[in-house]
Amino acid sequence: MAAVLAPAAWAATTWSLRGAGWGHGIGMSQYGAYGYAKHGADYRTILAHYYEGTTLGRRGNRTVRVLLEPNKTQVLFRGAGSASGRRLDPASLYRATRNGSTVVLRRSNGRVMKRFPGVMTLTGAPRVRLLGTADNGVRDGVYRGSIEIRTAGGPGLNAINALQLESYVRGVVPNESPSGWPAPALEAQAVAARTYAITTGVGGLGFDQYADVRSQMYRGYLSETPSTAAAVDSTRGQVVTYGGKAVVSYFFSTSGGYTEDVENVFAGAAPQPWLRGVEDPYDNSSPYHRWGPYSYSERVFAGKLGGWVKGQFQGLDVLQRGVSPRIVRAEVRGSGGNTDVSGAQLRSRLGLRDTWFYVRRVSSTTSSGMRARTVTGSSPTAAISGTVSVTRDRFVTLQRKAHGRWAVVVDVPLERNSYEIHVRDAGVYRIVSGWATGPALRVSP
Repeated sequence: MAAVLAPAAWAATTWSLRGAGWGHGIGMSQYGAYGYAKHGADYRTILAHYYEGTTLGRRGNRTVRVLLEPNKTQVLFRGAGSASGRRLDPASLYRATRNGSTVVLRRSNGRVMKRFPGVMTLTGAPRVRLLGTADNGVRDGVYRGSIEIRTAGGPGLNAINALQLESYVRGVVPNESPSGWPAPALEAQAVAARTYAITTGVGGLGFDQYADVRSQMYRGYLSETPSTAAAVDSTRGQVVTYGGKAVVSYFFSTSGGYTEDVENVFAGAAPQPWLRGVEDPYDNSSPYHRWGPYSYSERVFAGKLGGWVKGQFQGLDVLQRGVSPRIVRAEVRGSGGNTDVSGAQLRSRLGLRDTWFYVRRVSSTTSSGMRARTVTGSSPTAAISGTVSVTRDRFVTLQRKAHGRWAVVVDVPLERNSYEIHVRDAGVYRIVSGWATGPALRVSP
């Protein structure tokens, strides 16, 4: 945040945020699983820790349909041996376009080869390659199974990968966990990914999974690695079960040290015994175990909250925290009324990695011409006073900027969250409350 230099007799406020973790906080922390693996735990132990009360069961292979390219004006491909029975040259480039309710197969020069009602299925020889184009921003990809090109709900075409579950998981694990991680962490990821795939569905037009974080990260054949493929093969068919039934196995990047109860994160979610918050002692290898602080002027912070601010912005209060302690509910206060928001809404609006964060407000005012006890002697130039939002701290720190750096001047006692200090020397000052910095104020001679 750029320093705001104030003239004599001026007030300003900063809002600072500091947090932990990255993701929704439900189920298995991937960095936590990595930490457990580094400490000698096997994948069964890892899964049993994050999904309490569960056991591993087995399920047979099945077809998974993943949306690769949504609503495109054309789909370019090669490597296909047939298109719904029409023989193709795997070395040649083809394109699919749409005409009303039909999918049109064309040669690379645009010549029409055949029309298919609603869907055209490409089988590989041995695998189909979808080619990215400048107009759709899609990178090249090679995929196991078949590619179904369907008319989309919009005016374009959907390219969907239909493949066996085990092949799908091979294309997920290396994109969810680094391939260099220990085998138990990769095996835990494989089981969680397999379970998630068979217990969730997005209800799309001809597909049940996205290829991104809305479902799981999936990049197909070219992303597979020997270590992640071995993790999939060694756990083949294994899924997380509770009471004999496969259950939703949420996972995410970084817990910050504790996962969260599902009902405290997803609005309307019912409590689930296998999705309870648990301690996560080995998550601290993640670069996002702790993050921040980030500081904003009051104007910028209120702007981020947008339409939740009714009238003039007056503050943000946390009303409820979960067990982790992620924010469950908060209240944005304004002169025209208050707005209740969820932790997930607040995280999204503020652009944060997680709902586990804390907020501190520091306000400061300068007043000229006052005479009182000073830091550097008598005849003070100005008084710096204000308030902070915390209640447990006994002191804040006064800093002065010198040669481009902030230097400690003195600790200032707090009385009912208020402070006051008188300074004689001109310069730029600020108050620091723990990890939160106040606005920069100029004291003039």
